[in-house]
Amino acid sequence: MENNEEKNDVIEENEEEDLDSCKKSIKKKLEKKDEEISSLKAQLDHWKNEYYRAYADTQNLRKSLEKEHREAIKFRIEGLIDNLLPVLDSFFLALETKPANQEIANYLVGFQYIYKNLMTVLENEGVKEIYPKVGDEFDPKTMNAIETTEDEKENVVKKVYTRGYTLHERVVRPAGVMVSVVKKEENNQ
Repeated sequence: MENNEEKNDVIEENEEEDLDSCKKSIKKKLEKKDEEISSLKAQLDHWKNEYYRAYADTQNLRKSLEKEHREAIKFRIEGLIDNLLPVLDSFFLALETKPANQEIANYLVGFQYIYKNLMTVLENEGVKEIYPKVGDEFDPKTMNAIETTEDEKENVVKKVYTRGYTLHERVVRPAGVMVSVVKKEENNQ
């Protein structure tokens, strides 16, 4: 019986060793799986961040392209206006002249009608005329001083040479004007 007990003790010891070895093996496998899970979570977080970054970049690019498209549509006729400036200047000069006789006055009425129609079409597209009056204050944002003349007051429009034009608040061409400057007294010493 002792033999049997010894055998049972040996068997129990072997079973305990096998159980410990099995536990250790399972523990190692679980640690490896935990490491794999941690690694996969880190990769998931990385790719999730990459996705959000790419998504945000795509949205920003879309918004930027939409804005550029709106601006392109808004200012599509700027080149046409540049080409029309000499025609508008010719109208301006023709309408500013005083007619010498009634026949020329009748022609000027027709020119005024054509000019008004042309300006109505351009205004519908967002074009506005910059037409300073003599005596207005000089505005460097909308006017270009072509010539200066001495006067008692400074920065006053004395003569209008050309009208200016804006397209949706963007100056296409500033008005060409003569501006007053105060005469500087020279010290003769």
